[in-house]
Amino acid sequence: MDQPLRIFVTVGSDVPFDRLLKAMDEWADSTKLKVEIFAQVGNSDYSPQYFEYTKFLTPSEFKTRLSNCDYVVAHTGMGTILSALRQQKPILTLPRHGSLGETRNDHQIATANHLLELGIIEVAFDETELKQKLEKLSKNASSSDIPQWASNELTKKLNSFSLS
Repeated sequence: MDQPLRIFVTVGSDVPFDRLLKAMDEWADSTKLKVEIFAQVGNSDYSPQYFEYTKFLTPSEFKTRLSNCDYVVAHTGMGTILSALRQQKPILTLPRHGSLGETRNDHQIATANHLLELGIIEVAFDETELKQKLEKLSKNASSSDIPQWASNELTKKLNSFSLS
């Protein structure tokens, strides 16, 4: 019997991201893929019906969840992205939108576009695209060889991008 694809969903701990959680819940209910989903939902008001979740994880629990998953689905937060890359976990992000009140501006959209251009992450820019990309997942989903530490060139690019 095939093992389920283990997906770790995280929305960060500061700002709610109900749109991501609702989309994941709808997808979990409708997918034919064999999946096991666990989410860290932070201050979100939405309570998923089709997967397990907790409001907050300790740093140790977060690291364990990240280590044990096959795939990460998250907001486009740099802390989460860097954590996933260090663990060599493929990551699909859905950026928060300032216009929807999910963050103070559209910095996550800008970050997503930039990192997508660099080929570092997968991005879904809306819920429909998120569900389409999730349907393409397979147990063999894996990232390319990603070193534990970012190269100096990547670090410089990320710093210049995040400071601009």
